[in-house]
Amino acid sequence: MKTGYTLAGMAAASLVALSIGTVPASAEIANHRVKLGVLTDMSGFASDSTGQGSVVAAELAAEDFAKELPGVTIEVIHADHQNKPDIGAATARRWLDQEHVDAILDVPFSSVALAVNEVTRNSKAVFIASGPGTTELTGPKCSPNTIQWTYDTWALANGTARAVTESGGKRWFFMTADYAFGHALERDASAVVKSMGGTIVGSVRHPPNASDFSSYLLQAQGSGAQVIGLANAVGDTIGSVKQATEFGITAGGQRLAALLMQLSDVAAVGLKDAQGLYLTEAFYWDLNPGTRAFADRFAARMDGRRPTGNQAGVYAGALHYLKAVKAANSTDATIVAAKMRDLPTDDPLFGKGSVRVDGRAVHDMLFFEVKKPEESKGPWDFYKLIKTIPGPEAFRPLSEGGCPLVQK
Repeated sequence: MKTGYTLAGMAAASLVALSIGTVPASAEIANHRVKLGVLTDMSGFASDSTGQGSVVAAELAAEDFAKELPGVTIEVIHADHQNKPDIGAATARRWLDQEHVDAILDVPFSSVALAVNEVTRNSKAVFIASGPGTTELTGPKCSPNTIQWTYDTWALANGTARAVTESGGKRWFFMTADYAFGHALERDASAVVKSMGGTIVGSVRHPPNASDFSSYLLQAQGSGAQVIGLANAVGDTIGSVKQATEFGITAGGQRLAALLMQLSDVAAVGLKDAQGLYLTEAFYWDLNPGTRAFADRFAARMDGRRPTGNQAGVYAGALHYLKAVKAANSTDATIVAAKMRDLPTDDPLFGKGSVRVDGRAVHDMLFFEVKKPEESKGPWDFYKLIKTIPGPEAFRPLSEGGCPLVQK
C-alpha cells in the first residue's frame, strides 16, 4: 500500500492529494519525493500496538507536514516483517535498493530492529525505531543513521521500578519472558530496585507466547514479594495479568508492575482485571488537548481505537524526520540524521525534547496506575497519571550506553 501527499492531484487510487502551494522543491530532494516505509507487525502479537495504526500515524504526519514541503510528494508504504529478522532485513534491503525508501519507521520486535539497523547503517536511509525496546540501538550497536523514539527497556524499567520502590514496594519477584527483551527488562529493573535498598526475592522465566502462567504465578504468590514485576510484553503480559486476577494475587495484597504494557494491552485485559496495575508509558491519548486532537483524528481512521505509545512514536518520529529533510534540503541519511540530532524535538504528542548523539530521542516519560472500572469516564479512559519523569532522568545516561559515537 502506498499513500502520497503532493501539490498535484494524483490519479492513482493509492495516492492522496493535498493542495500545498506552488513553490518548487529544492533540487536536493531527488524526484521531488520523500518516501517513508513503515515496517511493522501487521498480523502478529504486536499488531494491535503497531500494525495498521502505525501506518495511519505515518500518514497523519505526512499530511500535517505536506504544506511545509510544497511541490514534494510524501509517500507512505508499508510491509509486514512477520516478527522475523530475516524477513525484516530482506524487506529493508529491497526498499533501499529497488524502491528508494528514504526512511524506515516503527519495526517492533528488537531482533528485527537490530537486523534493520545493520542494513541501514551505511545506507542513504534513516531508521526511526519507534517500536523496539532494546537499548542496544543506542548502546554498542548505535548507528549514525538510527534514531530510537518512544521508549527502551532502561526507561521502562527505571520508571516503573523506581516509582513502585519509592512508594514502599521493596521486595520484588520477576516473571520474565525467556528472550533478550525480557531479560533486559528484568536486569534493568533489578538494578534500580537494589540501588534503592530493595531486594529481589526470586524470579522465574517463561517461554514467549505462553498460554498457561499458573505455575509461575504460584511461585510468585508464594515468594513473599510485595511486587510481582512482569518482564514480558503483549500477549504474555495480557495472559499474566488475567490469570493473576483469577489467582487472587492482587486481592491478596501483592502488587503487579508491568514493565511493558500499552493501551491496547489494557483494552485486551479490561479494567476489571487490570485495575491497580502500575506501568510506564511515553504517551497517553487523554493527556492534554494536543494528544486528544491527534487521537480523535487517529480514531476516525481506526474504527474508534485510540493510539498506543508506539503508534504515537511513529507520528512524532516521522514529523521530526520531515522537519530535518526541510532544514537540510536533502533526503541523504548522513545529512538528515545529523540534522535530526541538531534540531530540538517539538510535537503535540511528546512535547519538547532532543535527540542525543547516540540516537536516543529524549522526552518525558509517564508513570500511570490503571483506573478502576468506576473511575473510567468512557471507552479507552484507562490511566491515572501518578508521576511525570523528566526526559533527562527518564533515559539511560549517555555516558553509560557504550555507544561508539559518543566521544570519551
